[in-house]
Amino acid sequence: MAALSITAGSVIPSVNASITDGTAGATITAGQALYLDSATSTLKLCDADASAAASTFVGIAMHGASSGQKLRYVFKDPALAIGATLVIGDTLWTSATAGGITKTFADNVTGGTLYVTVLGTAISTSAFNFNPAAAGALTP
Repeated sequence: MAALSITAGSVIPSVNASITDGTAGATITAGQALYLDSATSTLKLCDADASAAASTFVGIAMHGASSGQKLRYVFKDPALAIGATLVIGDTLWTSATAGGITKTFADNVTGGTLYVTVLGTAISTSAFNFNPAAAGALTP
């Protein structure tokens, strides 16, 4: 299974979500995984098989933005509707596809070092308990 197919208009945080904002440093779509580029102080697409810095997950985009625009993102939520079909108990991970989210760790097997983050566990067919935890550097 490849990265989740996320419907951007269906990414909906719960009332208990932790939300903040920043500035987009690339073109971003709702539901994409983000990292903070410390050199430019902008949000870009998190990529688990890129550098350690570009793999340091900070949140999930709540809406689309072009480079230079303000971007709101959620960084924790007990019931984040992600806009994708899930199975209760699925574990979601950052992906080796820039901005992607996957529910199969094996999708991240690229032959090199990965810097993955476990994003949370599905609690329904459309939402998950989003409580990210960095897994560190892995070599599959």
